[in-house]
Amino acid sequence: MSSAPAGLRIAVVGAGSSGLLLSVILQRQGHRVTLFERSPRLRSDGCGILLVKSGVEAVAAAAIPGLLDDLLAGGHPVQRFVFRNLRGDLIEASPADRQAGELPSLLIHRRAILDALWRHFDPAGFQGGRSLVSWSQSDAGVEAKFAEGPPWTGDLLIGADGIFSKVAALLRPDRRLQYLGDRVWRGVVTDETFCAGGDFFVYARGRGIYANFFDLGPDGEGQGRTHWGFFQEEELPDDRGSRQRLLEEGVPAAALAKLPADAAAIISATAPEGVVANWSFDIDPLPAFVAGRVALIGDAAHAMSSSQARGMTAGLEDAVALAAWLAPGSCATPELALQRYQQERLPVVHRYQQRSRQVSHRTGRKRPPSRDSAGAQPPEQHQKML
Repeated sequence: MSSAPAGLRIAVVGAGSSGLLLSVILQRQGHRVTLFERSPRLRSDGCGILLVKSGVEAVAAAAIPGLLDDLLAGGHPVQRFVFRNLRGDLIEASPADRQAGELPSLLIHRRAILDALWRHFDPAGFQGGRSLVSWSQSDAGVEAKFAEGPPWTGDLLIGADGIFSKVAALLRPDRRLQYLGDRVWRGVVTDETFCAGGDFFVYARGRGIYANFFDLGPDGEGQGRTHWGFFQEEELPDDRGSRQRLLEEGVPAAALAKLPADAAAIISATAPEGVVANWSFDIDPLPAFVAGRVALIGDAAHAMSSSQARGMTAGLEDAVALAAWLAPGSCATPELALQRYQQERLPVVHRYQQRSRQVSHRTGRKRPPSRDSAGAQPPEQHQKML
């Protein structure tokens, strides 16, 4: 049986971390990669990330010379987890679990991750300002149509376009967003004293997280930075207008006042344009995320809550696994490569999703009734970018 040839024509839709990492690896394997992004240029804005050890290990496994070093230079290891109640009283403090010689979990800005990946990507393969409208496939290949510009035809289409994935909506019409019960704000602010030295602070209400803060290290000008997240349990409004209006508001003063003054001051000091707000969602585990010549990776395949900090990590792992099956000589056909990828990853990400949802429920987040996304349009995210 002959092996799949090098030089496959592969479209990757979505230039987030998983789509970029996959594109970089596939380019190095000799495939002809086109990376489509609806934004005109690479969007490297956002907030902080706790990239757990297995996510860093996935980057190492990609074996791209210099990439792991770039990542480690862009963040710094988490050193300590500190849990406090809303009065500021200490509940628990524990050092981060790390054995000698192991790669660390990193506190890192999303921009640092994407910038590192972009430095290893051949930009000739990037097409910005391209919003996917539809795709179709046959035994001969895949065609993708976009709102702007000509259609694309090739051998494989990979959806890395996030929780509101257009690729996924067509591949799995049964895919539904499930509201997790929180309106969430995140931001990054200049801070030299409150959160430093690799600390990760959690302020708990009842059984769940009310706010978190972690040290992001210095910016390009040497000034210290703190990432913060604020979680407010509330019902999801039925209409999109109300959802959007609420996301455009800052953290409610009455809710912020429940935090100790020093923690509340960090959030209050953040410029409005430095805040990202959204409603929290996951999806039920999909029975499949491959169909013929089309596959999903990252949040498009398995969006999950942030309770286990596995979202970005799972997408990076997907990229490495899929690229390994698409390496020349690995599989007889491109379709078989996608099936092998699914067989490998499906049980892994199902465990991640189930665990993340269990922890979300146990830590006090409400679970309103599921909403059929055909009857209630997915909410837009309001992003006041950094």
